Amino acid sequence: MRVIGLMSGTSYDAIDAAAADLSLVGDGLVLRPLGLVSEAYDESLRDALAAALPPGTASMAEVCRLDTRIGQAFAAAAVRADRELCDGRAELVASHGQTGYHWAEEGQVYGTLQLGQPAWIAEATGLPVVADFRPRDIAAGGQGAPLVSLVDLLWLRGRPGTPVALNLGGIANLTAPTAPPSTPGPAAR
Repeated sequence: MRVIGLMSGTSYDAIDAAAADLSLVGDGLVLRPLGLVSEAYDESLRDALAAALPPGTASMAEVCRLDTRIGQAFAAAAVRADRELCDGRAELVASHGQTGYHWAEEGQVYGTLQLGQPAWIAEATGLPVVADFRPRDIAAGGQGAPLVSLVDLLWLRGRPGTPVALNLGGIANLTAPTAPPSTPGPAAR
């Protein structure tokens, strides 16, 4: 399956669109990267987003406008990625959206607002769009970044020593795989 993944980080300077072929080989998933394109936010959209992000305030009307404009910008990036990286043969788009607000208190995450309405992406590409990764992860008890640590763990697994991965952005994420629990020996029973 040919998939396009869309992401914009906390710097909100551009939308990255990566494409890959995914296939099942036996019971394993094989990913073959096809490339990456970046589409900068236009200056007026970037300025509007910056003004709305905390500690700024935004009305619901402004949030609605941003959700639409960011969705349209993500759609343009997906169309470009399909044309340039997938030869027009993408089958699915996955969109993380642009974080507008992440509600966390005392180490607990309660919610997140991702802007960039996926319907605009679906209409522009004619493809199914998977979205809402962060809210779903939070609803399941996670921190709202479900894919980073999974990919890091797959990448770090089997490396010598104690490998770690540090994702630096507006928020830093550290992934450090732990050893599987050991089975107690006869003395511990």
